[in-house]
Amino acid sequence: MENYIVSARKYRPGTFASVVGQSHVTNTLKSAIKMGQLAHAFLFSGPRGVGKTTCARILAKAINCEKLTEAGEPCNACESCVSFNDGKSMTIHELDAASNNSVDDIRNLIEQTRYVPTPGKNGQARRSVYIIDEVHMLTQAAFNAFLKTLEEPPAHVLFILATTEKHKILPTILSRCQKHDFRRIRVDDIAGHLEYISKEESIAYEYAALQQIALKADGALRDALSLYDQLISYTSGTLSFESVLENLNILDYEYYFKAVDAMQAQDHKQLLLLFHEVIEKGFEAKDFVMGLTAHFRNLLVCQSPETLELLETSENVKKRYQEQSATVDSGFLLNAFHLCSESEQKSKQATHPRLLVELLLVKLAHLRQAIRVAEGVEPEKKKP
Repeated sequence: MENYIVSARKYRPGTFASVVGQSHVTNTLKSAIKMGQLAHAFLFSGPRGVGKTTCARILAKAINCEKLTEAGEPCNACESCVSFNDGKSMTIHELDAASNNSVDDIRNLIEQTRYVPTPGKNGQARRSVYIIDEVHMLTQAAFNAFLKTLEEPPAHVLFILATTEKHKILPTILSRCQKHDFRRIRVDDIAGHLEYISKEESIAYEYAALQQIALKADGALRDALSLYDQLISYTSGTLSFESVLENLNILDYEYYFKAVDAMQAQDHKQLLLLFHEVIEKGFEAKDFVMGLTAHFRNLLVCQSPETLELLETSENVKKRYQEQSATVDSGFLLNAFHLCSESEQKSKQATHPRLLVELLLVKLAHLRQAIRVAEGVEPEKKKP
């Protein structure tokens, strides 16, 4: 039986072109490689799981690649690329600053930079590349010991620093690096990558299920791949939208659309029954309120073309939000958003959170009438 390899490792990008959702960084790096204008130190910063270390490794390979492509990509076939892919490279070094953050660790690294790597088979001069992950974890003393070498490293040395917390790095370190900020990856980009993997692995899937995994990952591709592997195991290799919701313990967004429809109809009975159904499915009252608050927020941003891009969801769900937002008054949404936010805070300490949420739902069902009364407008007559 072959050893199982998780998707995050098996499908780790080997070229800049295969990196998901970071073209603003990869295009710049490829251009710098082709023009031969590489800085001596790079800083890759951004959220977890978006490709910082992956891009650092691809850049390190490209620098010493013996058959660099015209696009500035590593060939992944020459001796240098193959040795790195096999974990045997003598020119590319990785240091995890989370566990190697002392002055002595940095001094050992500085000592290593004195050794010039041997040329390649074709006589090509090689560079020693040092990738320091989670660099913000270095101690103050370690940063200070690193400063001089980072500013004026030997000609054969290049540093690539990666961090999730750029604000913790000393300004003196930041000023010595060429900085590249990585973004959270869009939902559709993550879902598209998961679709590619599903086809490669012959996994049956619903695209809505992949989009839901992408939403849950919150912009981190690595998290999405971990969830994907987990769900494949749970569902015996078939990914349906319902199975993803069940296994990730996510409440179907349909409940929130139905809830707002009931509010528009001033039907507090339907709202209470809907909430009871949610509780019966095993969800907590505070989870429902948090989801409802997010739903009102999404409806609010859909009411203006300028803020529509703030809605991070799949295209089919985005269409549903746009349709419902067109039927809801912005005054109602603002007041509902405020009521939900208050209830969300109170539910964390409430002895009986269910009663608190039921009271909230009754208020929301009659909110439109309350607004009209406050404005001195005659209340609407409820339709039979």
